[in-house]
Amino acid sequence: MNIRPILSVLLALALAGCGNSGEAGHEHEAGDGHAETEVARGEHGGRLLQSDGYTVELAIAEDGTPPKYEAWLYRDGKPLPAATGEVDVALVRLGGATERHALRAQRDGRLIATTVVGEPHSFDVAVTARIEGRTLRWEFPSYEGRTAIAADVARQSGIRVAAAGPGVIADEHEVQGLLTPVEGRVANAMARFPGPIRALRANVGDRVRAGQPLATIESNLSLSQYSVTAPISGVVLSRNAAVGTVAAEGAPLFEIADLSSLWVDLHVFGADATHLRPGVPVTVTRMSDGANLRTTLERVLPGTATASQSTVARATIDNADGLWRPGSAVTAKVTVAEQPVALAVPLSALQTFRDWDVVFVRVGDTYEVRPLELGRRDATRVEVLSGLRAGDAVVVEQSYLVKADIEKSGASHDH
Repeated sequence: MNIRPILSVLLALALAGCGNSGEAGHEHEAGDGHAETEVARGEHGGRLLQSDGYTVELAIAEDGTPPKYEAWLYRDGKPLPAATGEVDVALVRLGGATERHALRAQRDGRLIATTVVGEPHSFDVAVTARIEGRTLRWEFPSYEGRTAIAADVARQSGIRVAAAGPGVIADEHEVQGLLTPVEGRVANAMARFPGPIRALRANVGDRVRAGQPLATIESNLSLSQYSVTAPISGVVLSRNAAVGTVAAEGAPLFEIADLSSLWVDLHVFGADATHLRPGVPVTVTRMSDGANLRTTLERVLPGTATASQSTVARATIDNADGLWRPGSAVTAKVTVAEQPVALAVPLSALQTFRDWDVVFVRVGDTYEVRPLELGRRDATRVEVLSGLRAGDAVVVEQSYLVKADIEKSGASHDH
């Protein structure tokens, strides 16, 4: 039974009662935990902070510039020259990291900071303004891309986190191949003397051991019967005999192969062949059901396949369970190089949020978006160049559930 839809419903029901109203985003201000109050906006679209007849309109400038705090000053509703004051903004992000932004007067009548406000714009804000000798202070939350999920709900929903850290990015080449018996492990059981076949004791697919009788033949030379035995242990691939027919001298009656290991002959085309070297890792995948195993490339054959003009690279796989069959088509990823990176996350952690590639980090029961700059990637992981710190608890399973709840909560990017 697939429990994922049920867990998704449980998550939605639980979160509906968790009260995400305090995480609503920049256009709202958290109140007493039961309701939100609409944020007052000024003529420049910024948040209005008011005290003792003074007002600071605070915004983040983003149009055509890296995000920076800007402000305008007012007394009794009338604009003041920017030079009459200064504003300092202190930010505390999820997890306790702090930032400070000093806004100073500009000729265009506003105050602006020289420091950039990093994404996401989600933090607790403390504003200190000094206007005409007066010191005024305000504090408020300004959250986006953030939600709270109780630990038991996250656990039941399959949300799992792992610490971000160093990793290895593989340079992989995907090729196709064919399974074949290992040379020297295929043998024929043959008639030594001509004569009629009196009995057959093995069929195609039977496992036989070396020395096991497979057929009885009456010799035309001695008129006595003799046994044809298996020359090696293995599986009967073919039987070219029938009771009552006459076997010629040296006629192959059975073909037997030891299939406990198989060759994987990979057909490599063009420039890919120049990257292959014996000893590199290979992941072989069975096309019929997706099962895979890892092995090592043993050799690159010196010739070129005439029909396909491909280079053949060969590896050996273990087939003790007998589930890999000669003649089967397979795909393989050949790892020609592995590059260590300082920070990597699984591809399963990645989501899109607005126009970003993101992951979600957890601090306590709170989850928040982290926009990333990404580097190299392979089939399972991707390098993180910026936006994440080593040790951050990253959601690596069911990250789409966290994204869905953040989007449901209405988190925005309005300043």
